[in-house]
Amino acid sequence: MIPWIQLDSAKTPDGGQELRLKRRGTEFSIMLGTNELMNSRLSGSEEALAKLSCGRIAGHSQPTILIGGLGMGFTLRAALAELANDAGIVIAELVPAVVAWARGPMAEIFGGCLDDPRVTIQETDVGQLIRSQPAAWDAILLDVDNGPEGIVHKSNDALYSLQGLAAARSALKPGGVLAVWSQGPDNGFTRRLKQAGFGVEEVSTRANGKRGARHIIWIATKT
Repeated sequence: MIPWIQLDSAKTPDGGQELRLKRRGTEFSIMLGTNELMNSRLSGSEEALAKLSCGRIAGHSQPTILIGGLGMGFTLRAALAELANDAGIVIAELVPAVVAWARGPMAEIFGGCLDDPRVTIQETDVGQLIRSQPAAWDAILLDVDNGPEGIVHKSNDALYSLQGLAAARSALKPGGVLAVWSQGPDNGFTRRLKQAGFGVEEVSTRANGKRGARHIIWIATKT
């Protein structure tokens, strides 16, 4: 058995917890305490987040996409594969070390996608971008925690509140999509999406193709 090796660590924005980047052979893992936030072998549901979202805005001209959370780049790479050359993608990543890991130890996984001319990285709070730019986005994709609960950065809770969802709706263009990844179902969050005025579809998807844990993706459309 190949042992896990810790490559680096970084404090969460509130300073109260620690993200750890680990490697075992060709496999990478990002941990928060005892919780594994992501693993390089399990990308199916994050890719589905991008494919479902891009499918809903397929008819939009020169679409602009905001992705909250860089992670291991699964959602970004899937979005790039779906979108034409006239698209623009902004990645909002609050932890600078995650961007450094993408360009350093995990560069092989990212395969140069951060250098795609359609991609811009902003080391900032995705909530701040949402609140500051009304009617700016064709799609907003959120994968900043394990679901509608801010376990990595507690202030992320505001993203999933009724007020935060209203801000996301205002930030979308007509017909735009808010897509949210979650480790599991949350009936209260579904209700809040509807209360915020979204048309809501809840999709169950596997962590690794047809196998692995079942994750939930909400596709919320600004009708």
